[in-house]
Amino acid sequence: MKAPTQQADASGMAMPTDAPSNAKKKVLIVDDHPITRQGMRMLIDQQPDFAVVGEADNAAYAMELAAKLKPDIAIVDITLRTANGIELTKNLKAHSPALLILIVSMHDEELFAERALRAGAKGYLMKHEASDQVTNALRRIVSGDIYVSERVQARMLSRMVNNRTGEVVSPVESLSDREMEVFQLLGNGYSTRQIAERLNLSVKTIDSYREHLKLKLNLESGADLIRYAIQWVKSQDTV
Repeated sequence: MKAPTQQADASGMAMPTDAPSNAKKKVLIVDDHPITRQGMRMLIDQQPDFAVVGEADNAAYAMELAAKLKPDIAIVDITLRTANGIELTKNLKAHSPALLILIVSMHDEELFAERALRAGAKGYLMKHEASDQVTNALRRIVSGDIYVSERVQARMLSRMVNNRTGEVVSPVESLSDREMEVFQLLGNGYSTRQIAERLNLSVKTIDSYREHLKLKLNLESGADLIRYAIQWVKSQDTV
């Protein structure tokens, strides 16, 4: 029996499509911007070797679709409404080890690319390059390669050759993935309680993360932390 064809739900979210032919790799797009998803879908569906089978705008729905549709590849944005794309990558890999993941993000690759690879992604692509490079990146990771920019490749090779795997260029690089998530949310104007609700953690836990952040970033007060986080987020927006 043929699977249902794609329909849009009440919110306009694209629902799962018919499974493509065996010759095409199935792609799941996870991004909370409808226009970005639409553009990505149009670009990928024009290719002879890929077909988009589903779209999600949040981590929970992405996990649901990944289990239902069993895509070959997931294209994941780092900044989502209810979760960090790095954490989503870890969860997707835990449930679907064979799933290939390409992170596409506006955030600085020098800070996030290695985090993405450590989480289980096979590639990292800056959003401003996506329209030109996404299909190339997909083909590279399908063939078994890791896809990152030449700049990131050079940086990683330099660390390996000089045995400086623990080298930290910026204090922000010393943050764990969860600390980074809290730091970003602070910089985007979220209160401690809002961050706790968003990450499904207690206020006490977020307060603990804030203390860790002050220590790691050598900041004296909560106000200093907020200012630093806001400045950092603004700097990322100009990357």
